[in-house]
Amino acid sequence: MNHQTMATGLLLKTSLFHTLSFTSKPFSLYPLLIKSHSFHLKAAMAEGSEIIEKEEAGVVGEEKKKVFVAGATGNTGKRIVQQLLPKGFAVKAGVRDVDKAKTSVSEGNPDLQFVKADVTEGSTKLAEAIGGDTDAVICATGFRPSLNLLTPWKVDNFGTVNLVEACRSLGVKRFVHVSSILVNGAAMGQLLNPAYIFLNVFGLVLVAKLQAEKHIRKSGINYTIVRPGGLKNDPPNGNIVMEPEDTLYDGSISRDQVAEVAVEALIHPEADYKVVEIVARADAPKKTFPELFGSVKQR
Repeated sequence: MNHQTMATGLLLKTSLFHTLSFTSKPFSLYPLLIKSHSFHLKAAMAEGSEIIEKEEAGVVGEEKKKVFVAGATGNTGKRIVQQLLPKGFAVKAGVRDVDKAKTSVSEGNPDLQFVKADVTEGSTKLAEAIGGDTDAVICATGFRPSLNLLTPWKVDNFGTVNLVEACRSLGVKRFVHVSSILVNGAAMGQLLNPAYIFLNVFGLVLVAKLQAEKHIRKSGINYTIVRPGGLKNDPPNGNIVMEPEDTLYDGSISRDQVAEVAVEALIHPEADYKVVEIVARADAPKKTFPELFGSVKQR
């Protein structure tokens, strides 16, 4: 299959990647030696079991971790929000228009908070929006095509850098970033890949994303950079394939699966300090997330 045929299929079947739509310790009792205390022992054991059950259910002494999601109303961002909540996270959704966001993302959950945040307005304002109570940040921002060719750099490069610097000022120690495959196409020998050429026509968007990735990796923050293939709004079709950076140059994946990977990266230490590339394939075996993240080595 030549480059032109491959690119045509890729661009028709995908959304042009992102924005181009591109324990608790068990309770224990010391043995009681006096038989006359057996009733009290049973009562104490029953009470201890109740405490264990409540602790395991997250009722006793457990505070939900709070995650700030940048780009929370985007096609991928809103899916990330929707998947974080049932996983037991509290979510601070960073949006440019709070009132509009409330109409696109379901309200009514006490663990969901909307805050005004624009990644292009600098790290100081972002730090105020993120707040000192945030444990992790997920960046799911992306530019929308416009006549201003500087937009990709304002959002995908400088905007991401602003987020990272806000995290550093607040002491936020976990950062998950949704990027794209082919961002390092030049190093992969894909300079003539039509998809790489086409996407970079829009203000060098892939180059902008790569520069942001480099800043993340030098920041000292525990990061996971997720590079999905062509983004599809359809439900998942196939299992996730995860590869090391600069490996995949074609393929697509449901946004639902991209959101799942971003959320699971917060849960599994196997995802720490890694760049992973993901697509979905019908013939791929189903793997657990520890297996997927564990198969990619740190560089």
